[in-house]
Amino acid sequence: MNLTRACAMTLTMLAIGTAATAEIKTREIEYTQGETTLQGYLAWNDSLPGKRPGVLVVHEWWGHNAHARRQAERLARAGYVSFALDMYGKGKVTTHPNEAQAFMAEAAKDPAAMAARFEAARATLVADPHVDPSRLAAIGYCFGGAVVLGQARAGADLKAVASFHGSLGTDHPAQLGKVKARLLVMTGADDPFVPPAAVAAFEKEMKAAGAKVQVIRYPGAKHSFTNPEAEKAGMNELAYNADADRKSWEAMLKLFAQALK
Repeated sequence: MNLTRACAMTLTMLAIGTAATAEIKTREIEYTQGETTLQGYLAWNDSLPGKRPGVLVVHEWWGHNAHARRQAERLARAGYVSFALDMYGKGKVTTHPNEAQAFMAEAAKDPAAMAARFEAARATLVADPHVDPSRLAAIGYCFGGAVVLGQARAGADLKAVASFHGSLGTDHPAQLGKVKARLLVMTGADDPFVPPAAVAAFEKEMKAAGAKVQVIRYPGAKHSFTNPEAEKAGMNELAYNADADRKSWEAMLKLFAQALK
């Protein structure tokens, strides 16, 4: 291959990549659950034809922030319609750990309201004309990981659920045959919030429930390993890990390719 042809091919590939990126569309959506106004973020690739799988994205304890929106955009680039939902209420987002803890505690004290907010987001996602409602998945980060696993335990009609550095404990263990989704749990081997005993207990619970689950432990990874801004919180327990971030995303895409085909 001569230099001129190689350069031409390179320019063509760059143009294609730019065009594909330009086709990613996003839209903020206000929706409600009861009397609570929520704000979500829809992302999709407008150049793809027909309906495609939909994925719900549940944020970390910080609330509906830029990290959750970035993951929605990444999913759109991978060919999915994604909706970064809101579990706290419009405007409830923070960078301060104490406030995040308060937001999370307030939401978690009412499991019925949490389930209703998840369902409200699901209804918003499937209302989009690009979405195939028979092929749905959910992913969650930190607090969001606990949310999506809670939905799976309750028998939510999802094809796949992926938890990134999410809490694994529960007061409502999965019952035999209840879990419909294929589960993928990705956790940091050095995460002090999710110690080995918690991972082992989760694996035992899921085995007893007959669930299809894969657990991946990333050596050297702490809590919040997917968030490049994790260390800005000033907590030693939190740290971004680029290797674990990349590998966990690839593992999720592999699961989706199998479960959402």
